[in-house]
Parts: sequence; structure tokens; C-alpha cells
Amino acid sequence: MERKTIIQTIDLVKNYGEGENMVRAVDKISITIDEGEFVAIMGPSGSGKSTLMNILACLDRPSEGQYILAGEDVSNYSRTELARIRGKELGFVFQSFNLLPRMTALENVMLPLMYRPDRPTTIPERKELALKVLENVGLGGRANHLPSELSGGQQQRVAIARVLINDPILVLADEPTGNLDTKSSEEIMGMLHDLNERGRTIVMVTHEPEIAAHTQRILHIRDGKLHADEKNGHHYTKRVLQAVDMEPQKI
Repeated sequence: MERKTIIQTIDLVKNYGEGENMVRAVDKISITIDEGEFVAIMGPSGSGKSTLMNILACLDRPSEGQYILAGEDVSNYSRTELARIRGKELGFVFQSFNLLPRMTALENVMLPLMYRPDRPTTIPERKELALKVLENVGLGGRANHLPSELSGGQQQRVAIARVLINDPILVLADEPTGNLDTKSSEEIMGMLHDLNERGRTIVMVTHEPEIAAHTQRILHIRDGKLHADEKNGHHYTKRVLQAVDMEPQKI
């Protein structure tokens, strides 16, 4: 069965500035990412990988070329239209977790539902769904804790639960293990891999080769261009999960 294409870019360009001062951060990048792929984007500082990620995340628009997301050409969408796409179709996992400090884990996970009229609308329904998702990432007992009362790894699990509650077609992870110790990093990667095994498409920016090695494919960006598209073929197996005393998550 042919897989659905989630991401397609055609000669994608992003320029900053004008005239002699113009900088081409993304230079005619054409890529295709299918449903269910787990892809890493790598490149040195200033390579254009973060600019590319911002476009894929509908946080910015290309200067030229096309970005087709799940069959929908979003290249020239307005900021309002891009915000709609982000709220409905995309999920984000950040290095800094981006949790609201005065909200509990449960309240942070419930937050995206405010922007989804097609999701549960009453507060009890939202709480029930958010608690279920937190339980699925192993944090049901920490639902009423503030982010400051959680470890880095636990905060990232809350961030992943916040992603899952919206059931996005695409998960975008920006250095998701950058602020974590080795064991927490392995646990988060195990969780992302398990999400991928359940059919979710994941695109991750990382500068760590050992983290990129967990993905199926690596896009190497250099000087704004796609330097290499490498089939990685590595999979984060249950054996590795067991090595860090972690069971696959039921998400």
C-alpha cells in the first residue's frame, strides 16, 4: 500500500535582507517525507536547518518555491492560516519544553484543546482526556505538579503528552534531548520512536549524531542546501528500551 506524502518541498528558498545584503538561508531544497517516517535534520550552526524547520513547522513562509503539507499547498498562506494549520495539524517538542510555569502538568496538556473546537469542549472532558494522555506517558501521578516540581525528563514527557492530545499528522522536534541527561535522553528517544512505530510522522532537528542515529533517515543541510539525504536504517529497538529500564509507551 502506497504511503501518503506528508511533506513535499519544491525548490524551497528563504531569503533575508535585500540587494547586496541578502542572505539565502535556504537554497532550493526539494525533499519528500512520507507518512510514518522518522527523519533527522542535521547541519552545522548557520547551515539553514533551523530556517528549514521553521518553514516545515508553518512558523515562517518561503521566499520562493512550494511547501505542500499533507496535500495542501501552504506556501503562500497568511499568518492566520498558518496558525490554524499549526493548531490543528502539527505537534511541537522543544529543547526548552515550553511549559507554562504557573500551570500544572494537567493544565499544560489541556491547553491545546482550547484551540480545537472539534475536540472535547467541556472542562471535565478535557481533564479526562489530558489525564489519560499523561498516564500513557507515565506521569498520571504527577498531573497536579508544576513544571518546577518535575525533572527535565518529566517536563519533556509532559510536552510530548501536550503534543499527543491533538493527534497531529506531523510531530516536529527541535533538539528534544538538548537539555537532558543521558538516561532521560534515551527515554525521550524511546518514546518518540514508539510514537513513530504507531504510525506518526516525526521530523527532528539535532546536532547530536548519536541521537540522529535513532532515526530512519538523515537530511544533511549545509550552506542552505540539501547536502545529503541518507537512509539510516537504524531503529530504536525494545532491547534498547529495556537497557534503560523503560517499557514501550502505550500511546
